[in-house]
Amino acid sequence: MTQHRYQHRVIRHGIGTIAWMAFAVVAFVLCASANGQHPKRHDQFKHQVEKLEEVWRTAELNGDADAMAKLLSDDFVGISMTGQVVTKTQQLDRMRSQKMVLTRIDLTDMKVKLIGSTAIVTSLAEVEGTNDGVPIHGVFRYTRVYARQFSGMWKITNYEATRVGPPPPPGEKRHPSNEDAKPE
Repeated sequence: MTQHRYQHRVIRHGIGTIAWMAFAVVAFVLCASANGQHPKRHDQFKHQVEKLEEVWRTAELNGDADAMAKLLSDDFVGISMTGQVVTKTQQLDRMRSQKMVLTRIDLTDMKVKLIGSTAIVTSLAEVEGTNDGVPIHGVFRYTRVYARQFSGMWKITNYEATRVGPPPPPGEKRHPSNEDAKPE
C-alpha cells in the first residue's frame, strides 16, 4: 500500500511538472510574439509584400485577372479611384470585361508597415488608362492592406485610392509634395 501511494505521488508530481513546463513554454511564446517579429523575419515579410506589389502592378497593366485572383482574398473590398466600392468578384469582372484598362502605373514613395500578420502599403501612383472608355490620368495616393494567411501566403484584403489634386493634362508628369496638400 505504501508503494502504491508513493507511485501515485510521483505520477501526480510528474504531471504537475509537465503542466508547469507547458505553461512556461506557452507564456514564453506569447511574450516573444507580443514584442514583435524577429528583425530578420520582419525584413523578409516586408520584402515579400514589396514583391507582391510588383505582381499586382503587372497584373493590372496586363489585365491578368487570373494573377489578380491569386492576390485578392475572398473577402476583398476595394474603393477604386472613382470612389466605387468593389468586391473580389466585381474587381475580377471589371478586369475580364476590360471596363477599366490601365496602361501606365508609376509607383513612388512606397512604404510598407507591418503589424503582426498585417501589412499596410501606402504609395503614390501616377496612372493612365481608361474607365468605361473614358480616358483617366492622374496622381493617386493609395493604401493596400495585406493579411498573412496561415499557409504563409499574403492576400490583399482592402484597397483604397484617392486622387491627389486636380488631374494633370495628359502627358504632363506631376509628383506632388506634402506642401501641395491643401485642406478642403
